Amino acid sequence: MKKKATENAKASSLKTNKGKMLQMSPAGSDPASRGNRPLKVSDDPRFAQAVQNYEAGLKALQAHKYDKAKVYFEKVMSGPSPELADRASVHLNTCNVQMSRVSTSFKTPEEQFDYAVSLMNMGDYVTARENFDALTKKSPKLDFIWYGMAALNCLTGRYPEAISNLGEAIRLNPANRYQARNDSDFKNLADDPRFTELLYPDNSSEAAVEPDKWHY
Repeated sequence: MKKKATENAKASSLKTNKGKMLQMSPAGSDPASRGNRPLKVSDDPRFAQAVQNYEAGLKALQAHKYDKAKVYFEKVMSGPSPELADRASVHLNTCNVQMSRVSTSFKTPEEQFDYAVSLMNMGDYVTARENFDALTKKSPKLDFIWYGMAALNCLTGRYPEAISNLGEAIRLNPANRYQARNDSDFKNLADDPRFTELLYPDNSSEAAVEPDKWHY
C-alpha cells in the first residue's frame, strides 16, 4: 500500500492550578504537545476561559461526544493562546473524522476500503481497524481487504496477524505475493522467516502472476 500513516494518540488530560504550570500527561500521549513548552496560567481571564474550554473539549472527546467537543475546541482556537489553539486543532480534526465516519454510508466494499485506507493515512488506526474488521466479515472473499488489514497490522506491530492476513490475501489472489514483495508497509517483516516463506515459497514452479493495479 502506498499511503503512509502515523499512530493516532489518545487525548490527554489537562490539569490546571492557579499560579502553577499547566501540565500535560506523559510525553507522546497528546500528539499536539510534542515540542511545546508548558503553559503558564496567567491572570488573563480569556486565557483561563480557553483552558476551561480545552479541558471540557478533551472530556467530551474521551466520552465520544464529538459534536460537543468540536464546539469547545473551536472556541479554544479563537482564543488568545496560540499554543492551546495548536493543540485544539489536532483534536478538532479527530472530531471531524469521527463525525464524518458516523454520517458516512458506503455503497460498495471498495468505498469503505478506500475510507479505511484514508484513516490509516491520517493515523486513525483504531477507526481504520473497525472498518477493516467490518469488511472482513461482510466481504471475506475480497483479497484486497485482507491485504489492507495485513498492512494495518504490520504498521501497528501486530506481526502474527499481519502474516495471517497476508496469507489469506495471497490465497485469494496470488498476485498479492508479488505486490507485497515491493510494499514498504511490510518492511518491519523483512527479516521474519515466516514472511519470507510466504512471499518466496520453496515451490518455485508456480507460474508468475503479474500484480494487479491497485487503486490506492
